[in-house]
Amino acid sequence: MILLASASPRRAEILKLHGVEFVSESADIDEIPQSGELAQDYVLRLASEKAEDRLANLESRNCDLVLAADTCVAIEDSILGKPENYEHFSSMMQGLSGRAHEVHSGVALANRRRPIDLLVVTTRVYFRQITEAEILSFWQSGEPKDKAGGYGIQGLAAEFVERIEGSYSNVVGLPIFETMQLLHRWGVQSYLNRIPG
Repeated sequence: MILLASASPRRAEILKLHGVEFVSESADIDEIPQSGELAQDYVLRLASEKAEDRLANLESRNCDLVLAADTCVAIEDSILGKPENYEHFSSMMQGLSGRAHEVHSGVALANRRRPIDLLVVTTRVYFRQITEAEILSFWQSGEPKDKAGGYGIQGLAAEFVERIEGSYSNVVGLPIFETMQLLHRWGVQSYLNRIPG
């Protein structure tokens, strides 16, 4: 059993789809980027800190491993957080409009017996031009308000996406190919591993 150090419904859905048994428990860490911190270093640090924060609860939750992840949206290493208000959101969308940006995810796997295992995955996302009216309508839908970078690729913003280079699930919140490879190395089985051959 895995302790997922996250309350993200999207990460939970991805793991459930692949038959990974887990319980969720949010980590309590400071998620403010450090001065001059690069986006990839930022997500790796947060994933590591989330995993370490929940290690103490493994036994009480009857779990063997802690899995943690963090995802950010960045334009040329400028990290975009969650929108604070419409003006902040509109500025972010204008910055994303008609250009490429990166989505980075750090993933950490840990227990008390071996060193923490870390990986980072980057996906390049290309947005078409977005009009001011579309930005306002998107904001009024309520969807962007709790999302890093102001959008989720699986939602309404999908119609802004011309193409991506790399992992789609990474943009959703958990790069499943790389995460499952990591879990398999630690002896965790997925749904497909348990189907009789």
